Amino acid sequence: MFRMNSLQTEPWDVRGKTVLLTGGNTGIGKATVIELARRGADVIFTSRNMAKGETALAEIKASMTGSDAGTVAVRNLDLASFKSIEAFAQCFLAEVPALHVLVHNAGLIQAERKETQEGFELTMGTNHFGTFRLNQLLEARLRESAPARIVVVASNAHTRTRKGLNFADLQSKQSYNAVEVYSDSKLANILFTRELAKRLAGTNVTVNCLHPGVVASSFNSVGGTGGLWGFVFKWMRPLLLSPANGAKTSIYLCCQPGLEELTGAYFDQCKVRTPSKAALDDAAATRLWQITEQLCATAM
Repeated sequence: MFRMNSLQTEPWDVRGKTVLLTGGNTGIGKATVIELARRGADVIFTSRNMAKGETALAEIKASMTGSDAGTVAVRNLDLASFKSIEAFAQCFLAEVPALHVLVHNAGLIQAERKETQEGFELTMGTNHFGTFRLNQLLEARLRESAPARIVVVASNAHTRTRKGLNFADLQSKQSYNAVEVYSDSKLANILFTRELAKRLAGTNVTVNCLHPGVVASSFNSVGGTGGLWGFVFKWMRPLLLSPANGAKTSIYLCCQPGLEELTGAYFDQCKVRTPSKAALDDAAATRLWQITEQLCATAM
C-alpha cells in the first residue's frame, strides 16, 4: 500500500463528476452504475453487446428517481479487441472533456482456451491486457481532471495463484485451466494497481482495487464455465451476494471522502486488506508492467 500527498483542497463528492465504468450492463457493474447515478454522478458505462447495453440503460433510467440524480449513457466497448478499445477511447476523448472516476469492472472467465483479436489468451487478454490498454489511452484525461480515482475490480481468487504469475506462459499455451487462468488475471489486476499507483504518485490520481465478494450474477455463466464449476456456481447461487451487495466496495472507493491520499491498496468489504504474498511482489508488478507494455505495443 502506498500513500501520496493529495493536492485536493475540497472534500470529495461524486455529485457532478464524470464516471466511466466498463461492463455495466449486468451484475455488480449495473448495480454500481445505478447507485453512482443516484448519488448525482454522470455515468457512462460500456457493454460489448449494444443491444444488451441499451436494454440495461432503459432499465437503469426507469429505476432512477429524484431531481438530484445524474445522467447515464452507454457506449460500445470490447476489451478483447484493441481496435474496439482504441475506437472507443478516440470517441470518448473527443466527446467527454473530463474524467474523474474510471472503474475497471468488466471481466470474464472462459471454460476453454480462446484468443483475443491480438492473440492474447481471452481471459487474461480481457481482464488484464484490455484493461491496461484502455487505462493507457485515458490516463492523460484522468491527470487533467484530477483529483481523480481509478477503481479496479479484482478478486480474492488471486490467492489461488500462490507461486505468482508464470511469466514464461502468460498466454496459457502450455496448459489451460479456467479457474487458474482467471485467478492469474485477478492477480495481474492487483499487480497492475500497485505498479500504477507508483507511477501516478504526486498526480492527485489514486488507484485502488477490490474484492467484490462472490456475487450471484450472469458473470459465472458467461463464457461457458460449465461442467463442474458451472454446477458449483449454480448450487451455490442461493448463498451468494446480490449484485447490489457485491457493488458496495466499488461504490465506496468511488464515493467515499477521506480516501484522497490512499492509493495502491486492496479492499474487501469496504476495508483495506492485505492481499497474497504474490500480489505484494514489487518486482513482479514492475516486470508485468514492462512485459504488458511491450506486448501491447507489438499488438498495435
